Parts: sequence; C-alpha cells; structure tokens
Amino acid sequence: MHRFKKFEMWQQSREFCTEIYAVTNMFPESEKFGLTNQLRRASVSIPSNIAEGSSRNSNKDFSRFIEIAIGSAYEIETQLLISYDLKFIMEDKFLVLTQKLDGITKMMTSFRNNLKV
Repeated sequence: MHRFKKFEMWQQSREFCTEIYAVTNMFPESEKFGLTNQLRRASVSIPSNIAEGSSRNSNKDFSRFIEIAIGSAYEIETQLLISYDLKFIMEDKFLVLTQKLDGITKMMTSFRNNLKV
C-alpha cells in the first residue's frame, strides 16, 4: 500500500483539477452539461485513480489505475483542444494547461513504467 498524498503526480493533478474548475467557470452556460462537465469529471478522475490505485495490494493493480488516470489525461487534452477551437479558452491559458497536463502525464507514465509488476 502506498501513501498517495506524497506523490508529486497526485499533488500536481489535484492542483490541475482546481485550475480546470476555475477555467470551466468561464465557459458558456450552454456547456454546463457538455464540455464543462466532461473536463471536470476527467480532471477529478486523475488524482482519484492515483489515490484508489495506491490502496491496492499489488503493483499490478496500482499500475492499472495509473493507466486509467493517463487515459483521463488524454481525454482532457482532447477536450481542451476542442474548447480552444470553440474559443472557450484563450491561447495563453490553453498553453499553460496543456503544458501542466503534459508534465503530469509524463510523471504518471514514468511512475507506471517503474512499478515492479
């Protein structure tokens, strides 16, 4: 069993989630059940899956939860691109968010690759 709160990938993904909530507050009301909801759910999924996976008894199980979190990161990347295309996010904020997301994804990928399964 791992202590998820000590993982940098969990800490940064939690902060990233807060940023996604702030950004989506600026989305049109018509997107409340569309991109806003999708982005928020996927961003919550990353730290949640890291935390849940850390409670598992095997590294193989933990690895699977990290894979799910990575999948959520790619989902967010796609949704951010669509949000940018629709002009819901300005370029500067889009670049900052995608750069942070890329860093989190790299941390998770490296962590998963180094788990002894």
